[in-house]
Amino acid sequence: MKDDAAQTSQTPAEPTADGEHPLAGVAAGIHRTNELLQRVLAEVATTPSTHAVFADAGYVYAAAGRLVTGVEDRRAFDLDAEGLIEAFIDRARMIFPDSRLLRVYWYDGARRRIHTAEQQKIAELPDVKVRLGNLNANNQQKGVDSLIRTDLESLARHRAISDAVLIGGDEDLVSAVEAAQGYGARVHLWGIEAAAGRNQADPLLWEVDSQRTFDLEFCKPYVTRRPVGYEPNGDHPGCEGASPDRDDVRFVGARVAARWIGERGRDSLAELLPGHPYLPGSVDQELLIEAEGLLEHSLRGHADLRRVLRDGFWDHLRAQY
Repeated sequence: MKDDAAQTSQTPAEPTADGEHPLAGVAAGIHRTNELLQRVLAEVATTPSTHAVFADAGYVYAAAGRLVTGVEDRRAFDLDAEGLIEAFIDRARMIFPDSRLLRVYWYDGARRRIHTAEQQKIAELPDVKVRLGNLNANNQQKGVDSLIRTDLESLARHRAISDAVLIGGDEDLVSAVEAAQGYGARVHLWGIEAAAGRNQADPLLWEVDSQRTFDLEFCKPYVTRRPVGYEPNGDHPGCEGASPDRDDVRFVGARVAARWIGERGRDSLAELLPGHPYLPGSVDQELLIEAEGLLEHSLRGHADLRRVLRDGFWDHLRAQY
């Protein structure tokens, strides 16, 4: 009986009543699967990899300023952010020759998350997106690390990037690196040479896939020390001295409003008045910058005078409507 069973197991399957072999369906399924895999592999082979740059502006300013000028206070020097960002893009092209750039994310802090004039210029650059955290009373960035993690993780999860260039040094960025790597992205840490010791946390250095450091010669063309008249504890270079009178500030606010109406016309008032007493961020920054020029004094450290300035601006606008 064992011989009969063995003979039965070796007997090829008989065709079905309609003449089709019972394994034909399985073979066809395998064939279709192979065709699908070949198409997927062909698409992957022809799809370029993508990289993005995530730059912590606070780190870039502090590290570049310290290396080139010896100070970290960004009020003490000018940084050519446009030139430096372009240099980062060019270096990424060299390192990832077969990859396309998604964009550069530039993370910085600002009061009430309102763009400064400098941040507005950076935001207008092609392939650059400015993401703002907040600034506390001590001019410390808040919320920037969480923004970096959110963007890194989201882009990696959706397979929008294969490589992430991270420019920063805070240990809090470790979680962002881990999140991106968990979705298959490679994370490359770039830093700026420290004058002494390190300016990047060891746990961050341990976690990334590769590291690169830019030296003094690389940074020099993009950092320029401001004039000697700068006082580290002053509000703004060249703006030392007693605070301006409140009436003068209110008058300047009205003067800027008059110019604003003259350039844009009375019809533009209808867009602003519903928001009283608040101004759109771009208008508020324009008012502040022009007023500081007219007063020859910084109002950045004087919240009360900035309120008086806005009052003068609003008083003139409402009087004209």
